[in-house]
Amino acid sequence: MAKVLKQLAVLGMLTSVLAGCQSTALKDVKETEQTRSNALIYCSGTENCEFERLDQTVIIDSKHQKLTKQAIKQGIVRQQTPSLKDANALYLSVPPGQHELVLRFYPISPDKAETLYVIHHFKPHQRYALHMFRNRVKNKGSLLNASAPDPLCVDLKQAHRTIRRFCKPYNVLNGLGEFVEQKKFKHR
Repeated sequence: MAKVLKQLAVLGMLTSVLAGCQSTALKDVKETEQTRSNALIYCSGTENCEFERLDQTVIIDSKHQKLTKQAIKQGIVRQQTPSLKDANALYLSVPPGQHELVLRFYPISPDKAETLYVIHHFKPHQRYALHMFRNRVKNKGSLLNASAPDPLCVDLKQAHRTIRRFCKPYNVLNGLGEFVEQKKFKHR
């Protein structure tokens, strides 16, 4: 019995050490002179939002939903909560300039992701937030149109001001839709 308990204790310690490696490596990422002028990008609005990719760098692997070593080595990922298991635990620190950013939001369940592709010119020393919400509108017309879910929208905010909006209307005929940038919108 004592031998089994020793083995379980050793196994438990090894598991905790291995699980802590990922967050320890992430906490070791420090700001440098080159990164002080970076743009900071945050996610909000849903329980979970993942940065899938920045340009060609995979950040959160879509199959395993794990942070990649490549993203940590490049120093673009920052941790804003004590644990990576917390909601929206990560944010990005990216060099100024034009970047393609791919995000996954989970507005309904952890099994169903909504993916958004954004190409944007990020300015130095700016804080950006991508905020997902349902655009509550009064549907008029047929019962079929009125019963459709409200569109999912994502606001790209720069210093708390919405600068771009992407909405995914629900197509009542096939249940599918794509995020489309809205040129005219009311600021929230």
